[in-house]
Amino acid sequence: MMSWVLNNKEWIFSGIGVFIISLIIGLIVKQKNNIKQSQSSGDNCTNIQSADSVEINLKSRE
Repeated sequence: MMSWVLNNKEWIFSGIGVFIISLIIGLIVKQKNNIKQSQSSGDNCTNIQSADSVEINLKSRE
């Protein structure tokens, strides 16, 4: 077993290295894309919250 590991160390560790680097990059990207939103308002307010584009058409109140 030990001789097999020594004979294949480049293949084994290059695969593990690629996996670990991919894992780290994946975690960084996941944290970067994590959108956190919060909202506070007062009385008589209309609040709109979205993670994408919002189109608002206001009509006068009579």
